Amino acid sequence: MTESTQSRPPEALPGPVNPPLGSEEIVLTPPAAKRMKIIMEGEGKSGYALRLSVVGGGCSGLSYNLTFDDQQGEFDKVYESQGLTIYCDLKSWLYLRGTEVDFSTDMLSGGFKLNNPNATRTCGCGTSFSA
Repeated sequence: MTESTQSRPPEALPGPVNPPLGSEEIVLTPPAAKRMKIIMEGEGKSGYALRLSVVGGGCSGLSYNLTFDDQQGEFDKVYESQGLTIYCDLKSWLYLRGTEVDFSTDMLSGGFKLNNPNATRTCGCGTSFSA
């Protein structure tokens, strides 16, 4: 092969920082954090933490739950990402560790997206999963 026809690895593009492979942290992308802060301000909950949890239900068996909370539970996992505090109860963390919360403004499929490495199946709407 000549120099011009050799394949070269693609260059890395700047973008959200994903948690390292095998990471147990829960992180927010910059667009998710920006949108979350706007919602918190609108609801008068600036300074609250984002609480991620998992509840039974949904078409795939488990559903994501995102709320704002000003009380840390005794056994909560606590993370800081993009200037926001994230709480996750221990039971939910078993399903959510390593998850990245993203936000898209796409007209057809916009909104918050949870990129969960533990999910073995997700529903079409993206709000429920199985692990």
